[in-house]
Amino acid sequence: MLVTGELVNSQQYIGHHLQHLQMNLRTLSLIDPRLIISPSFWTINVDSLFFSLSLGILFLTFFYLVARKVTSRIPGTSQTIVEIVVLFIDRSVREMYHKENKLIAPLALTIFVWVLLMNTMDLLPIDFLPYIGEHLFHLSSLRVVPSADINITLSMAIGVFILIIYYSMKVKGLKGFSKELTFHPFNNIIFMPINLMLESITLISKPISLSLRLFGNIYAGEMIFILITALLPWWLQWLFNVPWAILHILIIILQAFIFMVLTIVYLSLAAENQSHN
Repeated sequence: MLVTGELVNSQQYIGHHLQHLQMNLRTLSLIDPRLIISPSFWTINVDSLFFSLSLGILFLTFFYLVARKVTSRIPGTSQTIVEIVVLFIDRSVREMYHKENKLIAPLALTIFVWVLLMNTMDLLPIDFLPYIGEHLFHLSSLRVVPSADINITLSMAIGVFILIIYYSMKVKGLKGFSKELTFHPFNNIIFMPINLMLESITLISKPISLSLRLFGNIYAGEMIFILITALLPWWLQWLFNVPWAILHILIIILQAFIFMVLTIVYLSLAAENQSHN
């Protein structure tokens, strides 16, 4: 357990590990989590942004380096891994998205690998990076799992939502998209207000459910690791951490896959021309 100054019991330990490293954009200064400050619009979680961007750069760099050295002969380990992932994503996209689109497959690949990398950070020892951040960089707090931050998952879901609106209007046109919202499920002008309310709720619920599903599962996993570390002696922690980590490997892969699949499905539905012209 990380013990410094004010971390003298389990409650403080848990609270410490649930605090983000935050910065106020107006003052460009870090916020001390020990102070009771209500988060404002100008407050950002620096740790979530740093690790999500770092993992994104890692993903792009790795795939770029592998692509530069690709060979038609017997591939190396790196090329084999990339080919397996790319073929898996390509097959998944072809099964769910039945139109020609140069964006969907790269988008699905990016989402799957990026979310997977962010989720995998949950397998690192709870105190490892926070300990380094505290002693080397004097950081008062540090959370290293970006997908356990609702701001990150919601931001990704909003990006998907924008694409849903874009493809809906591109394929169906503004008139067709408007009719879809106002004449479905009840194809009668009398029910237009009810249809609009129902379809709007359905549309808005997509990014909300997409973000909350990923956030909830990863946050719960992170919380269990924190509780095990906080409540059990060090010599007993491995007995619970190891089995949970093995199970959590399945969870982090499954959540990345679900986020990718739902994105493809939502965009596929948006691209279907079912306007009521």
